[in-house]
Amino acid sequence: MATASPESIGNDLLARLPTSPDAYPQKLDLVREMVLLVRFDAMACRAASFLDDRILTPATQGAWLPVGRVADASRLVQGRPVHFIFHTGHVGSTLVSRLLDETQEVLSLREPLPLRTLADAHDVLGRPDDLLGDAGFDLALGTFMRLWSRGYDRTRCVVVKATSSAGRLAQPILARNDRAHAIYMNLRAEPYLATLLAGANSPIDLRGHGPERIRRLQMRVDAPLAPLHTLSLGELAAMSWLAETWAQRDAVERFAGRVIPLDFDEFLANVADCMSRIVEHFGFSRDPGYLATVGESPVLTRYSKAPEYGYTPGVRAEVLRDSRRDNRDEIRKGLDWLDALARADRGVAKIVNG
Repeated sequence: MATASPESIGNDLLARLPTSPDAYPQKLDLVREMVLLVRFDAMACRAASFLDDRILTPATQGAWLPVGRVADASRLVQGRPVHFIFHTGHVGSTLVSRLLDETQEVLSLREPLPLRTLADAHDVLGRPDDLLGDAGFDLALGTFMRLWSRGYDRTRCVVVKATSSAGRLAQPILARNDRAHAIYMNLRAEPYLATLLAGANSPIDLRGHGPERIRRLQMRVDAPLAPLHTLSLGELAAMSWLAETWAQRDAVERFAGRVIPLDFDEFLANVADCMSRIVEHFGFSRDPGYLATVGESPVLTRYSKAPEYGYTPGVRAEVLRDSRRDNRDEIRKGLDWLDALARADRGVAKIVNG
């Protein structure tokens, strides 16, 4: 049996693009001005915790196509509303996304890779290393907003769960898309530090996002910040919390009513009421049957990013208890770092004491 050529796969995906989310735009390459389209389906999308390169397998069929052709095809899309889950990292965003799956009315897109590319591109608009310019950025964002808006027969809206660092794109997205609403999830500083320091991969995660976060933070404060290599792990976590919490506050204040803040601890204390607020905020029906049972959902017993593993609110409480014991010194270093910066900077004080 003959294998389809990349050209024929690309032409087929492009033809399906205006009407079917199964022609999925997995990657945006700004240097080559190309978009990678892959064949996907509703079951694979629901299973995916991350829509990055982890969804690609040797069996995946796809093709790279010029941005211009993809943008032209996207203009034929008759889409649904697109809403967002922004968050500061490890604060229950994937859990909320999976609970929204259970409404059967939401198509959830968890951490689409082009969103990170667009966030990086927005950071450098107007600088010498800007590859897009304002018009090019608007074209790229508009293209992906249209492509993300595609759904299946029962889809009432699409909810994009961003990566934590892409929260800095909340304001540009909402400013350009009047119909979009968002929730913005977070934790208070101490439980945030305890959560991050409990993770085996936290040093990699914190160091990986550290350069971009500290650059954003330095733009907001007058005093020079200590370089990343001098920060302890607890201080690095505190810096991350501050950078992302500041982004949350700005989005909530600028788009009052369209962005609602959500504390993860408060969410776990009253899942049904919080999900009721979320579905109403995203503009679809509050099904009494769904809301009556969502607090007992099996999703609450699994680790949302890897559902093959059990993970309940009780287990989370034990993890935090152990982290507060084992990482006591680093948690204290992080909180002291925040307090010292708050004493020196009024803007930081508003975040830390807010």
